[in-house]
Amino acid sequence: VQLQASGGGLVQAGDSLRLSCAVSGRTVKRYTMGWFRQAPGKGREFVAAITYGGSATYYADSVQGRFTISRDNARNTVLLQMNSLKPEDTAVYSCAADYHVQTPQALAVKRVHDYWGQGTLVTVSS
Repeated sequence: VQLQASGGGLVQAGDSLRLSCAVSGRTVKRYTMGWFRQAPGKGREFVAAITYGGSATYYADSVQGRFTISRDNARNTVLLQMNSLKPEDTAVYSCAADYHVQTPQALAVKRVHDYWGQGTLVTVSS
């Protein structure tokens, strides 16, 4: 199974970006999925997660109300719509998939996930 994040780039504060996580090698529909980020010089931070059916989502306080996670199981893709971006959102964003957790909250706190993808860099200038 491979996860590949894309959609990052350089934007200005207040702009929007949509990140995509494409999953190949196995259907994603039974996996809880999530996004994490790592800013320069800092540790990994949870961003958002969604259950395999898409019925429940969970967000970090820092992005609540600005970011929206969604999934298209038919296309094996998870999306992260990021609005009202701030300079502190600058980071490498990566996606994770986990078959062994059933809630987005559980994915947020789990240290090692079943699958982890390469990240995409988001840079927000002030």
